[in-house]
Amino acid sequence: MKPAAPRFTHHVAIDWSGASGRRHKGIAVAMIGQHDPAPMLIRPGHIWSREEVLDWVIQETPPETLIGFDLGQSLPFVDCGAFFPEWDQSPPSARDLWALVDGICAQDADLGAHSFVEHAQASRHFRRHGGRQGDLFPPGRGRMRVTELAQARAGCQPTSNLNLVGASQVGKSSLTGMRLFHRLPPTIPVWPIDDVPEQGRVVVEIYTTLAAMAAGRRAGRSKIRSRVDLAQALAALGCEEDEPTQAPLSDHASDALITAAWLRTASAQRKFWYPQALTPHLAHTEGWTFGVA
Repeated sequence: MKPAAPRFTHHVAIDWSGASGRRHKGIAVAMIGQHDPAPMLIRPGHIWSREEVLDWVIQETPPETLIGFDLGQSLPFVDCGAFFPEWDQSPPSARDLWALVDGICAQDADLGAHSFVEHAQASRHFRRHGGRQGDLFPPGRGRMRVTELAQARAGCQPTSNLNLVGASQVGKSSLTGMRLFHRLPPTIPVWPIDDVPEQGRVVVEIYTTLAAMAAGRRAGRSKIRSRVDLAQALAALGCEEDEPTQAPLSDHASDALITAAWLRTASAQRKFWYPQALTPHLAHTEGWTFGVA
């Protein structure tokens, strides 16, 4: 796993969605070039499908691009020695987990994950809507990955990827994202599950709150919905924002813009490519959030 910076010419941040359906207002895509004054939204105003994002990443991103997805690239493993204790099909690695989710959800529209959430064995580990809590979902906030525990120590407020309830949950986004990762070609590795090559595109997991905190926001008030606040956040990251006004802005768009700007700076920091707690076993099972040292 070699440090990739500073070879990337472009940085992309994707605010993702695990919602049902074929079009998702919660998806936003932003990109910034190495010498651009500010990040820009890709297809502003467009309502993306997840499959469109997959096609865009494969076909249209520049050849030396770091691409961040705001989701969990895997599930807790280290705490119990398995993703799904008591299930004989529990996979041994993150890539095997992606294949399992994609296979079970093959008939779900637009990389959806409903079939996995409702699966007789998998559902035992999830907290779902309607008060449905699997018998293997532990009391409290649920199982956490090692990187999520590190996020909490950094001042964030992570939620278990096995919790599918509440505004802060990212479980559904994570499961749909796993289907996308499974369908990426081998030429686009996912760090740290895959080694980082000396050239080419790389996908990482991001947490937009980390970028907002780097831009001067508090973890509990990381969402930005005005262009004035967006301009201030981007300025803190060394960027501009055209025509700052009080016009409303979706928090999905602002998350993507701020995180793209942050990625351009963060990707040059060796500590983010070599977190102290990240072992090879952890990398291949739970993965890691880029930006958590």
